[in-house]
Amino acid sequence: QVRLLESGGGSVQAGGSLRLSCVASGSIMQFFGMAWWRQTPGTQREQVAAFTFDGTTLYLPSVRGRFTISRDNAKRTVDLQMNSLKPDDTARYYCNALNKDMTTALPWGQGTQVTVSS
Repeated sequence: QVRLLESGGGSVQAGGSLRLSCVASGSIMQFFGMAWWRQTPGTQREQVAAFTFDGTTLYLPSVRGRFTISRDNAKRTVDLQMNSLKPDDTARYYCNALNKDMTTALPWGQGTQVTVSS
């Protein structure tokens, strides 16, 4: 089974940038797409950005224009470039693969923590 490892989190001030990376242990092309989610304590995980291999890209409205999801199929990586960060972006970020019905395809990894201070 493919495993995912997230990295790149950290602490930044509002307005700063971070680039998150997700490395898969196997090919990501076997899935319908890939996505990033985030979660804060006591809340449900929410999908932040996603792409499907048939060409669809989706963003949470609150991050559209600030975050960009990208991939490198050969390197089996999915990145999330986050610019103009806000304190509300503080969360633990996770990546996962997508099934055709947009449900998650793999067990969740450990994620990477992003903390944005005002």
